[in-house]
Amino acid sequence: MTDVGVFDVVGAFDVLEHIDEDERVLSNVFNAIKAGGFLIVTVPQHRWLWSPVDDYACHVRRYTRGELVGKIKAAGFDVVQVSSFVSLLLPLMWISRLLSRTKSVEPMSEFSIPGWLNRVLEAVMSLERRLIAWGLRFPAGGSLIVVGRKNRDSAQ
Repeated sequence: MTDVGVFDVVGAFDVLEHIDEDERVLSNVFNAIKAGGFLIVTVPQHRWLWSPVDDYACHVRRYTRGELVGKIKAAGFDVVQVSSFVSLLLPLMWISRLLSRTKSVEPMSEFSIPGWLNRVLEAVMSLERRLIAWGLRFPAGGSLIVVGRKNRDSAQ
């Protein structure tokens, strides 16, 4: 059977964590991608970061690295690259989430920050993006990115 995929690249950026049947979605995406094409996925990472923000965002889960990589491989993709990100800010995320568990907090309040603090956090994320671009792979972070490739020999 010939490859019937139509897309060269599919991106799912902070999508899978909202879907109960994530494995089915990954399988369908595999079928939609041309042989040699790519899947790029980002998801929230670490179950221990679960907080009212996740409930408010209607998340079904936070992923472990092994869980997401396993599901992407099970769908038929070869995993090309994996890295955590929002890694340099992980200690601050953990503190914020810990505090949100100990008192009643409006879930969106962690996004209401002064402009100067937002600029500082943006500078930290900019540094982290450069480090990842230079080849550094973070083992832990608030989010996870996985790039998968559909083998050119894949038949549908």
